[in-house]
Amino acid sequence: MLTMTDINTIKNLRNNHGYSVDKIRKDLKINWRTAKRYADDDPLPLDVIHLKKGMMYDDKWGDIVSSWLAEDARLTKKKRRTTVQFLKELKAIGFTGSYRTVCMFVQEWHVTHVEGGVDDGSERLEHPPADAQLDFGTMEVEHKGELKDVKVLVMSFPYSNAGFAVALPSENQECLLEGMKQLFSQADGVPKNIRIDNMSTAVKETKSKFEQAQLTDGFQQFANHYGFHTQVCNPRSGNEKGSVENKVGYVRYNFFPTAPRMADYESLNKDLYTQLLKDRNRQHHEKPSLIEELWVEEGAALWALPDHDYPVRRELAVTSNKYNEIVLDKTRIHIPRARNHSLLTARLTWDKYQIVSGNGEIIDEGNRPYMGKSRKIPWEMILRDWRRKLNTVPYSRYWKYLPGRIQHYLNTEDLRVRYDRISELLELLPHNDMTTINERFFELVGERSEGVDPYEVRWSAYDKLTKGEN
Repeated sequence: MLTMTDINTIKNLRNNHGYSVDKIRKDLKINWRTAKRYADDDPLPLDVIHLKKGMMYDDKWGDIVSSWLAEDARLTKKKRRTTVQFLKELKAIGFTGSYRTVCMFVQEWHVTHVEGGVDDGSERLEHPPADAQLDFGTMEVEHKGELKDVKVLVMSFPYSNAGFAVALPSENQECLLEGMKQLFSQADGVPKNIRIDNMSTAVKETKSKFEQAQLTDGFQQFANHYGFHTQVCNPRSGNEKGSVENKVGYVRYNFFPTAPRMADYESLNKDLYTQLLKDRNRQHHEKPSLIEELWVEEGAALWALPDHDYPVRRELAVTSNKYNEIVLDKTRIHIPRARNHSLLTARLTWDKYQIVSGNGEIIDEGNRPYMGKSRKIPWEMILRDWRRKLNTVPYSRYWKYLPGRIQHYLNTEDLRVRYDRISELLELLPHNDMTTINERFFELVGERSEGVDPYEVRWSAYDKLTKGEN
């Protein structure tokens, strides 16, 4: 390739000195076509397209991460996965690159898709051992084929940076106190001081911002039983409990990056406890010790658990309308023969209710209404996205929520077949939910594909596999 000086020389010899192309070739000892090109043609600068290279662009990894980022962009920020979580999920499917490789790709994606933000700093506070901070966070789980918001009560110990968490269905006083009982049990002790915000379940509403915060009777009685002192943050002063604010975010981004599957609250909380227990085997972010080592030291400073368990319950007077309905947790519930009783009392725990008549007879009981609240997974929108990016389907955050038969049905390497099967599901969804399609699969899908679909699925072998048969 000629330099710009060589090109200028050829132009000068041709235009100013009248050299022929052949003479230029001989004098400069270059190819005749090269001499002709630069002597008589006017080559214009070309647009140079710099194609990005590397494993994120040459292989499938960039498409997978892009699809994850696009999925997460539809969610609120607290539900999105972190780059660390992306790396973990990529490693699980064979990725051999580094964190920096993924981080640079994610940063580049955000530059072109999402505006960045700036975090404000806060004043650093010092905390002695056995001081704890308490706060709720909202997380998302998958339960029985639907998405469900759960409240996660997090207790953080700033001295050691140890944390404990329990998932609950609501933020009412019964759930708060039941959650604190479980947290004390996990910590095997009671903090001497607990800092909370102005949560209405623990702090009475004040008429003036200068009035000192007062605890509710129910919360104060609970605190007296366990012997801890309560400190209430000033309004709009999240930095006063920054440790637990950070811990809530840490739990969300590390243990709820995508909505985990929840069988029930008990199993979810056992899993949370196990993960947070393992998490203590890392170095403190400021001190030259493991969190576990600092927690052993801090745990010795906790108050001992009381001899008797605190019974968390609340009684509430209720009235029925002419349809034998009462209102509980902002939900109408039908109570048989409710109009036959002049006095009704709702006896509430964190997850159950009992309706008791004036003479002490239990006339109805069941789960509290919020235990069943959930929302459907937007399968139609998800499947349409999958159909546009067929090769990333098994890596989607929603893949694990597919019922067994349907996941098996879509788990094919042939992208044309996968496209057809997704299209078939899209035709069924307007009149059936995903659970129904899975349960009636042979009826809804098997008959439709009979004699038409050459890609037969061996369902008998699949069913034997799921039942553990050989």
